[in-house]
Amino acid sequence: MEQQARGTTIPRPTARRAARPDELVTLKHGAGGVPMRLLIEETLAAGYAEAPMEGVGLDAMDDGAALPLPDGRWLVVTTDSHVVHPIRFPGGDIGRLAVAGTVNDLAMMGATEPLGLTCAVVVEEGFRRTELEAIQLSMLETCREAGTTVITGDTKVMPRGEVDGLILNTAGVAITSRVVIDAGLQPGDRIVVTGTVGDHGISLMARRHELEFDEELLSDVAPINGLVRAALEAGGAGVVALKDPTRGGVASALHEMADKSRVSIVIDEPAVPVRHSVRAAAEMLGLDPFHIANEGKALMGIRPERVEDVLAALRAHPLGRDAAVIGTCAADHPGRVVLDTGLGRRLLTEPVGEPLPRIC
Repeated sequence: MEQQARGTTIPRPTARRAARPDELVTLKHGAGGVPMRLLIEETLAAGYAEAPMEGVGLDAMDDGAALPLPDGRWLVVTTDSHVVHPIRFPGGDIGRLAVAGTVNDLAMMGATEPLGLTCAVVVEEGFRRTELEAIQLSMLETCREAGTTVITGDTKVMPRGEVDGLILNTAGVAITSRVVIDAGLQPGDRIVVTGTVGDHGISLMARRHELEFDEELLSDVAPINGLVRAALEAGGAGVVALKDPTRGGVASALHEMADKSRVSIVIDEPAVPVRHSVRAAAEMLGLDPFHIANEGKALMGIRPERVEDVLAALRAHPLGRDAAVIGTCAADHPGRVVLDTGLGRRLLTEPVGEPLPRIC
C-alpha cells in the first residue's frame, strides 16, 4: 500500500480537452459522477497534476492528498466547501456537515486522528447572528465528537443577494503511518458498507418537498473517524480501499473505485441496507437510493480473509451497527458495476446529475 501511496499504480487523468465556445458549467458538474470528474480533470486540475511529486496528489482524484514525511509517516490534507440548503435539516446543519465532511475525507485516506481544521466563513449581509452562533456551537460539538478543533480561519461578509445565506470552507490535516487509497481493490476483495444508504439526501428532499412519513427521515451526517479507526485496527493491511459515498451516492463511489482499481464489482442488492422510510420516499420521488448522497457512511474494500474481523468491529461501534458485506470484486469487465437483484443482473448506472442540488 505504501507503494500505491507513492502514485505508482494510480491512473492519470485524461488528456486536456479544449472547451467549446458555447460550453457552460451547469449544476450537474457539481453533483458527483462523470460530469464533475471530467470538469475537474479537463479544466480545474489541468497542469497541476502534471507536476512531479511523491505521494498521493491531485492526479489520484482521491478524498485528499498524502505527502511523505522524513520519519516514514504521511501528512494527509483535504479541503471542502459547503453550501447546503436548507442550512438546518433533520439530523444536522451546515456546521456539523462541514466538520464531519472534512474529518471523514481524512479518514478515507487512513488518517483517523485529525490534528486540526481550518474554517473560512462567507456570510450574507442580513444573516441572523443568533443563527450563526447556533451553527458555530454545532461545529464545536462535532469537533469534540471527532476529537479535533478549528485552529485557524477567515471571515468575509458579502452584500445581500451575492451569497445565499452562508458558505463554509473547511480544510483538515492529519498524520498517519499508512495511507489507504480508493484504488487498492483486487479480484476477490469484498465491498463493505458501514450502514444504511441514502439517509442524508432523502432527508433534505423530504424537507424541501414537505413530505411526511410515519418514520422521521434524518440525515446520517456524523464524523466517522472513530468507526474507520476500529475497522483499520481490526483489518490491518486487509483494508485496501476506502471511499465515502457523498455526492453521487454509492453508485458514483463504486464506479470510481472499480475504474481506478481496474476491477468490476458485483453488488448483492438484497444485502444493501436501506431504511424502509428512505426506500418509500425514494420510490415516491422516482429516485434510486444508490444515487442519493450519504454523509456518515463509508465503502470499504476488504481482503476476503479479513472481512469477518472488520465486520465485527464495525457492528460493535454505534455508527456501524447496520454494516454489511454488499459486493465482490472480479477481474472481468474492469470499471463495470453490476447489480445482482436476486432475480437477474443489470448494470448499476452512475448518476449524471444530483437529483437535488446543494445538499452538501
